[in-house]
Amino acid sequence: MSKKKAFITGVSGQDGSYLAEYLVENDYEVYGMIRRHSVAESQEARIDHLVSKGLINTDYGDLLDSTSLYKLLGLIKPDEIYNLGAQSHVRISFDVPQFTLQTNMIGTLNLLEAYRSFCPKARFYQASSSEMFGNEIDEDGCQRETTPMKPTSPYGCSKLAAYCIVRNYRNSYNLYASNGILFNHESPRRGENFVTAKIARGVVSIAKKLSKKLELGNLDAYRDWGHSKDYVKAMHKILQHHEPDEFVISSMETHSVRDFCAEAFGYFGLDYKDYVTQNPKFMRPEELTMLKGDSSKARNALSWEPEYDFKALVKDMVSYWEKCYDDAYD
Repeated sequence: MSKKKAFITGVSGQDGSYLAEYLVENDYEVYGMIRRHSVAESQEARIDHLVSKGLINTDYGDLLDSTSLYKLLGLIKPDEIYNLGAQSHVRISFDVPQFTLQTNMIGTLNLLEAYRSFCPKARFYQASSSEMFGNEIDEDGCQRETTPMKPTSPYGCSKLAAYCIVRNYRNSYNLYASNGILFNHESPRRGENFVTAKIARGVVSIAKKLSKKLELGNLDAYRDWGHSKDYVKAMHKILQHHEPDEFVISSMETHSVRDFCAEAFGYFGLDYKDYVTQNPKFMRPEELTMLKGDSSKARNALSWEPEYDFKALVKDMVSYWEKCYDDAYD
């Protein structure tokens, strides 16, 4: 019996790299699309251990270049498609709103067109986001699949548009196309311009006397944080479900940026209040105050449960940066 083939956009990102590892472990033939960076050295840093061993196949392409999508899907004919490629930074989406909308919405549309043209029997996963809800919250304080969606950023708007076009293509063309509405998920592989990675790296730098302060934005934004390793397993489970659908993936707990700081600095026995300052330049023009997902549907229908809790997530990120600094300065 031949191996299943999976195609991943955004394979060099945090989620893409963990997903590629997980699928390789489950005996998939994995193909990933790489968007060319000007700095080649960092381009495949998260997946170099897979590429160097020939465990996955990568090709250049771009969600905004239909030709590359048609070529790759026409050649590979994957069984599963995971669309993780995106302009994924919420704050930066205010700086580059047009690019964000083009990549996240038009890029998804381009991939859907290639999918229905070359491999319509494949199963399609769309990386949707809790940012689509904005500040809409159900009476019990949670957000779920039925909660109204009123995003508060260009990023959230772009993801909502992509979410809708995936549902439209599913219904219009009888495609197996599902949305995973993932709440915030982090890991040691998180990009350094995201607040969790900034905190994890910053506290290590302070603990080692290499810096004195850490500048952040809104400390009272509440998020539902999980670990990327857990969430990519949910992505895979979504595509094994007997029918395409929408699923919220979340930890079902909420913590503030302030809580994340307290936990991270506490790893070294430090009080974050002595080191953290707020800088208005890191504030969003329209702030999203509270995210808390109800992932009951996914837990029941997919038998999915996260392995990492909040404390374990923070510890994993801080200890990773501690090792990085130890290796660099030893």
